[in-house]
Amino acid sequence: MAFGSEFYWFILIGLGAQLVDGALGMAFGLVSSSILLGMGLPPAAVSASVHTAEIFTTGVSGASHAYFRNIDKRLFWRLTLSGALGGVIGAYVLTRLPGEAIRPFVYVYLLVLAVLILLRSFGRFVPKQQIRRVPVLGFFAGLLDASGGGGWGPLATSTLLAGGGKARTTIGTVNAAEFVITLAVSLTFFLTIGLQHLEIVLGLLIGGVLAAPMAAYLVRHVPERVVLTVVGVLVLCISLYHIGAAWLF
Repeated sequence: MAFGSEFYWFILIGLGAQLVDGALGMAFGLVSSSILLGMGLPPAAVSASVHTAEIFTTGVSGASHAYFRNIDKRLFWRLTLSGALGGVIGAYVLTRLPGEAIRPFVYVYLLVLAVLILLRSFGRFVPKQQIRRVPVLGFFAGLLDASGGGGWGPLATSTLLAGGGKARTTIGTVNAAEFVITLAVSLTFFLTIGLQHLEIVLGLLIGGVLAAPMAAYLVRHVPERVVLTVVGVLVLCISLYHIGAAWLF
């Protein structure tokens, strides 16, 4: 099977997106989708391809985080079961409804979380206790991810970090849980629209798989304050971009 020159760009996109996602616990879907859409690819093809590739990239990423002992097992199961349920419901129901109406509120929520994470990184905000209702968080993060893509990491990671979660284990656990959520969502999409655009999927997959171990290594060895600062800035940019886009368009 012969692929065109764009195939190598897909590999680079997957590699860059997974480096960000594996090190910060979010943004594979956001980074890869944004670039692919900018290349003029159809939105449906982008969404299906990114979710399919994420089955493999999140699997390798989760295994890499497990190898470097970045996973909290109790948190993993509390996130995973409810997140998979939310993802399946989102893939079946929300993709057929006008879900864009709630997105501005989600990004306002992320904006608040970004501020809290940045305050925490500078020692100005110390949560008294960690998030208790993790299954509820997992359910809505899975729901958001399936309804539009890219919602799992920003919502789950940001909420847990703002609530006092340790950066290394929070990011590692969210990445590992994402494999199960992505598998559930992708299987649902596969049963409804099938598998298409193999070139995009393979390119993202190869780049993401190559980057996953490097990202897991980085999150274990980079100081927590640095990780919190970068995550806070990233979430701030994501939320401001989407809030601005909602107001402008």
